Amino acid sequence: MATWKRTRGFWVSIILAFAFFAVVQWLITSGTLNIFYVNTLFFMAINVILAASLHLIIGITGQFSIGHAGFFAVGAYASAIMTMKLQLPFAVGVVAAGVAAMLAGLIIGVPSLRLKGDYLAIATLGFGEIVRIVLLNIDYVGGASGMTVTHMTTWPWVFACLLITIMVIANFTNSTHGRACISIREDEIAADAMGINTTYYKVAAFAIGSFFAGIAGALYAHHFYIIQPSNFGFLKSFDILIFVVLGGLGSLSGAVVAAVLLTIVSTFLQNYPETRMIIYSIVLILVMLYRPTGLMGTKELSSLFKWRKAAQGGMNHGGKNTVA
Repeated sequence: MATWKRTRGFWVSIILAFAFFAVVQWLITSGTLNIFYVNTLFFMAINVILAASLHLIIGITGQFSIGHAGFFAVGAYASAIMTMKLQLPFAVGVVAAGVAAMLAGLIIGVPSLRLKGDYLAIATLGFGEIVRIVLLNIDYVGGASGMTVTHMTTWPWVFACLLITIMVIANFTNSTHGRACISIREDEIAADAMGINTTYYKVAAFAIGSFFAGIAGALYAHHFYIIQPSNFGFLKSFDILIFVVLGGLGSLSGAVVAAVLLTIVSTFLQNYPETRMIIYSIVLILVMLYRPTGLMGTKELSSLFKWRKAAQGGMNHGGKNTVA
């Protein structure tokens, strides 16, 4: 009984997630959702995966990275090469995309360990641009023209990747390893003095975040038929960064909510190309003015239910969030 009470929230979330999957699958197969809304839904899920992966690097470990589009690109091209050049199954392409992006995360993560703040941001930004320039000059992957990719991304694939990403990052955050990463974010010197292997955890966060960015790249490449280096420029990195900052640094729920909201705003404003970026920027400025800590601050959606229990005389954590 005690085990059920402790894990009740998890199982309720899983049941709701699969109910959502079943409803959307029925809407797609019955033709109720047209191609526009299906594209929006897929793009939203891909953005959520990207936001969650960067949240682990910036929001949890405190490493200011603005080159996430580089890992996204590595995953997209690795998957496309596996399926289009080597004729391997899509599942192999997805796994290869994650592994390739993770290796890229290790390559940039290890030498950048001594860098912090703005210097780390510049190094990661440089990495993203290096990836883009290299792809521009490789004829094997089409150069500036890009690669044509067969459509293989389906709703079950998108849902499975999204669910696994959220579960892995949420469980990692609430584990001992996640607490170690949070301590590094709060005070790296103090964490080091307490015996935490800061080098190991910073590299691990980079590798895990990069892995899921690569998975998002595979889904993106096989949904939009063609990939080009221009799709993965520094503006894409800033888009992902905005998801995390707007949602609230340290809040996975906030990153997910911000990714969903901004994808909707961006999609429905694309009919107004002259004013789209102006309205988009005004929305961001207003949120930052009236909610400088982001939409969720450092809280998670689950904490709302704990507050309700505390108000009813139930659980009371003193209003503190262990993720913060």
